[in-house]
Amino acid sequence: MPRKRSDQAGNKATKAEESSDLSTHPRKRKANVAICLQDPDEEIAEIQATKKREHEIEPFWNSNPDLSSPSRLLPTPDKEVDEVVPIDSCSHAHSESRSMWLFNRSSPLPVLSWASQNDVWKNMIRKEEMYVKDKRFMQRHPLLQPKMRAILLDWLMEVCEVYKLHRETFYLAQDFFDRFMGTQQNVVKTRLQLIGISALFIAAKLEEIYPPKLHQFAHVTDGACTEEEINDMELVIMKALKWSLSPLTLVAWLNVYLQIAYLNLNCNEQEVLLPQYPQETFVQVIELIDLCVLDIGCLEFAYSVLAASALCHFSSYELMQRVSGYNWSDIGECMKWMSPFLLAIKEVGSSKLKFFKAIAQEDMHNIQTHSNYLDLLDKAEMKRPLLAEENCNSPVPSGVLTPPHSSKKQNLGLYAS
Repeated sequence: MPRKRSDQAGNKATKAEESSDLSTHPRKRKANVAICLQDPDEEIAEIQATKKREHEIEPFWNSNPDLSSPSRLLPTPDKEVDEVVPIDSCSHAHSESRSMWLFNRSSPLPVLSWASQNDVWKNMIRKEEMYVKDKRFMQRHPLLQPKMRAILLDWLMEVCEVYKLHRETFYLAQDFFDRFMGTQQNVVKTRLQLIGISALFIAAKLEEIYPPKLHQFAHVTDGACTEEEINDMELVIMKALKWSLSPLTLVAWLNVYLQIAYLNLNCNEQEVLLPQYPQETFVQVIELIDLCVLDIGCLEFAYSVLAASALCHFSSYELMQRVSGYNWSDIGECMKWMSPFLLAIKEVGSSKLKFFKAIAQEDMHNIQTHSNYLDLLDKAEMKRPLLAEENCNSPVPSGVLTPPHSSKKQNLGLYAS
């Protein structure tokens, strides 16, 4: 009996050793793969890791090569955070040169106590680069015409004035509409009003302290859009835009440019945050932008270029360069495109600052106003062929800001005629 028990104990020990070898073998093999570089399994592991990295790059990568970055920092479990994922430099050479051109614009911002002015400026430029517009989205919708877009935006301006909504609200809605249409196909004209009022509904909730109620937005459509339809379209738009709802709009760029133009060199922080420019000056420049944005051709230019070009029409090239960092080669084409609109405004005269009840005096210029923009748009289109034939520079409307002779310049950002 003792010998039999001893044999059984020996057999159990042998089985335990065998099972121990089997259980530890995979862990030992895995460690060897990680250490031994000559192991044949490494090639398969490397291929799998490469595919994994490519899969991780896809959500961050922009399909537009003109706006893509040549590399991305992607922290993943199988590589260090500071490792750079290289991309084919040949296929993205134009993107790299464009990014370098954008970030080479020197910062015109004053010294800020709460952040680096260079970092703030770079973030503004980077943000504009992120929000991409389809310049030819009308080709996706053969049943639509550019005039339909102009009529819709003109109507949205009128709605904004009725409800005393801010200019930023309108320009957010315009951006949402244009970017959304670039993601769709074959939209019919009967859906345009629903898309437009839903975009304004989203913008109002983002920008206004007391936005109009949903039933008020449905009411201005005169029964064309119900509350349920606006709610449904709101979700469709936000999903199509991937919830990217904070672009740097045209009016935001103009505010920055005018603020820099009127700031003193030794300004304090309170002066930087509060508007320093005259309201009448802002209204004159933004009127040109309001008219230009109705034309589908505005999608050919970045918001910062449009704002700088409009400001240059009402001031001087030197001022525009100082506040925006652009050169004539950057805005020359846009200024020529704006010339017919400026001529149309000159014929009827510039608008004056409007006053609204229950709106603070210092906020009057920020309320979106409406004018006979569709008539001005038709006049501008009639003048465009004439300007092309004459190949002349755009004149400055009488009664607006013009630069004096160089010998009479003062230390002001803009100069009154």
